Amino acid sequence: MPIAVDTHVLVRLLVRDDEGQFQAARQLVEQAAAAQEDILILLGVALEIEWVLRSRYRLDKPAIAGAFARLLETQGVAFEHEATLEETLYLWGQNPGADFADCLHVARALHLGCSGFATFDTAAARLPGGELLSAAS
Repeated sequence: MPIAVDTHVLVRLLVRDDEGQFQAARQLVEQAAAAQEDILILLGVALEIEWVLRSRYRLDKPAIAGAFARLLETQGVAFEHEATLEETLYLWGQNPGADFADCLHVARALHLGCSGFATFDTAAARLPGGELLSAAS
């Protein structure tokens, strides 16, 4: 059975800014792998990872996308809905001004079978699947 991990556990693995916490996080991943269990990254945690890496560590989009790519390629690490994260990264990469959160919301809505993602946010509405609502007058 997988174990879900908090944003901070994953950030320590990615940025290695606290050696003790990095070692504890790495040990958790190694123990899970030895037990043939996955470390599970929830979609909400993925959203927080992007925010922390961008706002706290000032990483740019390519560096953050690379961090997610490394997590996707790491044996024993799984995402709540990997296809949604992959679609999120694709949308984010194809739409230079797009916000990661908007890309995640649109991707998840489409993977859930929604016909679109209604929003008042013009940037989110430009994403494939986004639909701009206009305010009633």
